Amino acid sequence: MLEFASDPQTQLLVKGLENRTRGIELLAVRERDGAERAVVYVPDDAISHFNEVLNRYLTEETKKGHPQNEPLVNSIREIRLAVLESFWTDDPAELPRDERPVWWEVWLRRETVDEPPPEFVRFDREAGALGVRIRGRWIPFPDRIVTLARGSLSQLASCAELLGSVSELRRAKEAPSEFIELTPREEADWVRDLATRLQAPPKNAPSVCLLDTGVDREHPLLAPGTRLDDVHSLVPAWGTADHDGHGTKMAGLCLHGDLTAPLVATGPIAIGHWLESVKLLPPRGQNDPELYGALTAEAIARAETTAAERDRAVCMAVTTDGRDRGRPSSWSGAVDDIAAGTHDGARRLIVVSAGNAAPGEILRYPESNETDPVQDPGQAWNALTIGAYTGKAVIQDAGYEGWTPLARPGALSPWSTTSATFVKTWPIKPDLVLEGGNFAVNPPRNQEAEVDSLQLLTTRRRVEEGGARRLLVPTNGTSAAAALAARMAATPWGSYPRLWPETVRALLVHSADWTPEMRTRYLTNDLRGPRQALVRCCGFGVPDVGRALWSARNALILVVQESLTPFGRDEKNRANMRDMHVHALPWPHDELLALGDAPVELRVTLSYFVEASPGQRGWRYRHRYASHGLRFDVRTPEESLTQFRHRLNRKAREEEDGRKETSADTERWFLGPDLRSLGSIHSDRWAGRAVELARRGFVGIYPVIGWWRERPDLGKLDTSARYALVISITTPVTAVDLYTPVATMIAAPLAVENEDTS
Repeated sequence: MLEFASDPQTQLLVKGLENRTRGIELLAVRERDGAERAVVYVPDDAISHFNEVLNRYLTEETKKGHPQNEPLVNSIREIRLAVLESFWTDDPAELPRDERPVWWEVWLRRETVDEPPPEFVRFDREAGALGVRIRGRWIPFPDRIVTLARGSLSQLASCAELLGSVSELRRAKEAPSEFIELTPREEADWVRDLATRLQAPPKNAPSVCLLDTGVDREHPLLAPGTRLDDVHSLVPAWGTADHDGHGTKMAGLCLHGDLTAPLVATGPIAIGHWLESVKLLPPRGQNDPELYGALTAEAIARAETTAAERDRAVCMAVTTDGRDRGRPSSWSGAVDDIAAGTHDGARRLIVVSAGNAAPGEILRYPESNETDPVQDPGQAWNALTIGAYTGKAVIQDAGYEGWTPLARPGALSPWSTTSATFVKTWPIKPDLVLEGGNFAVNPPRNQEAEVDSLQLLTTRRRVEEGGARRLLVPTNGTSAAAALAARMAATPWGSYPRLWPETVRALLVHSADWTPEMRTRYLTNDLRGPRQALVRCCGFGVPDVGRALWSARNALILVVQESLTPFGRDEKNRANMRDMHVHALPWPHDELLALGDAPVELRVTLSYFVEASPGQRGWRYRHRYASHGLRFDVRTPEESLTQFRHRLNRKAREEEDGRKETSADTERWFLGPDLRSLGSIHSDRWAGRAVELARRGFVGIYPVIGWWRERPDLGKLDTSARYALVISITTPVTAVDLYTPVATMIAAPLAVENEDTS
């Protein structure tokens, strides 16, 4: 529904507002505030009709030399605002409706290959005449031109050239360069304003524990979320202050994320978690590489001693090199044991960076992503390993006119390392990718630069510079991405403090998806196996924790936390497989049947922690490095429950013997059982018809061999193993309610059936 208003004391040409063949219908005409107003019903697919009207007004003339549609367009004062709003693609609640000037990201349709684009030239000329500030630079794409404009909504609505050529309108993200270019006094004013709006976390809030170079706790943006008791050092003589600056950069991201958004916000900001800091790196020299694992364990223990009951995500953006290429090291093995609680029984969520690509290789992007491997200890099975992608593609820095972003928005960041060169039996790494920044390249593409507008903004270690203390600094890379992921990982505990670390890891992975840019590159251009290339380079994609935490009417999410005993002894005292679980899920059976052939997606994520192998001799074989393995499968529509249990038993035995079972259902899964079974977190999605999904409703969890069973002399038989299971059903059909019937069924705890697999 749109409302059209005339200028005061003039009449609308109401006849021109209708177009019955396009479904556009005039509903009512009335007068208010001296202007004539018409309410018109416009179907979503008919908005383009008014673009056509405006385009003809701008580009065509009548025989008398007047613009086409002049009487209609000249009689309308507010149609432009209504049409402009229809191109807004961000959250509708975020549309800036007041008269305060803001930066807009304007996507113009491109109809020629000329440089400079005539569409941009016309927009620049007309918008400038209306007082709209234009950056003077644009990003060219095959069918789009993206530029930045600063003005109010009503100013943009007055720009007929914009309305005639716009394809999309977004709120531009404030760039770090806007703040880096400030004077120290201006910067201090922005920081002071944000500091007054920050609200400290609740006393029992979770935390992000940062292992790095220390932290500047007195920084005005860190002090509200960092208690003195939560700042530690591995060696007391080192002190806790940040000697390098890296720790304070990571601290700002761990606590607030990219600071550009909170700095330009106006309301109070509640910090949802505490920041803990343990100085892991010495001010001079370096730690003994042979002790990295032990030092990591000791650093985490420092924070846990102070706040033993606190839920925490440990963030470690410290790596060595990638020569292991997926093979476990003493450091990654220690990280696995720390997460699994091998020595103390306490499970931990550990977030590590994947490590950065070699600077000299950046211009080889994107091939450089695939040849630079994830760095130690990022190959750890139990760690949540974080690579980098980028959404930053607008260059605003002075002196870089004509330069273009190296990576397209939504693509892997040039900084990111991958597991493309890993031996195929080792885990998929990175697990997730988050914003890590981009590079600018000059037109010959023989020089790259780390420009401020393509980076993230964070807190700076306060050092004197020109007689003043600077407080903000740009940053980038997989370290920054890992800090953002650790912040995200603390979020679920704020709402659900009973979640296990394994569950939080599962929720983040389950919430992730690949951007269209990732799918385009890896699902169409890689000859080594497109889907394997996709996950080896991008992991499970970009996470959205809000999507994982909250069900919607047409998007149902179920979470299970359980334990089973993988191995035991038979009647002849021989080690054997013991338990499997079959979960009878609350299933919206009738609702799915009613959808019939409508498309639905089922996604399943299984997360557990393994204990590392006690000796290098087992690292040739993945099941000899891990204490145990777990797998999931879903009942097919043709199977009875008894047949499903028998198939799970058979699959467990076949994997133990090195054989593989295939079934007609395998091809319906995006990754399939072979690719998804790597490591200790398994996530896959099934797509099909709703009527097929209705006849499933059972998910099985079964064990596979590991050194707990292979080495019964080590006393680990009959050891219980925890796991977290996340299941979701989604459909693009918005009229269906999948949530309500299931919410009614799960008022009582979910029943779980155990079965002896011997």
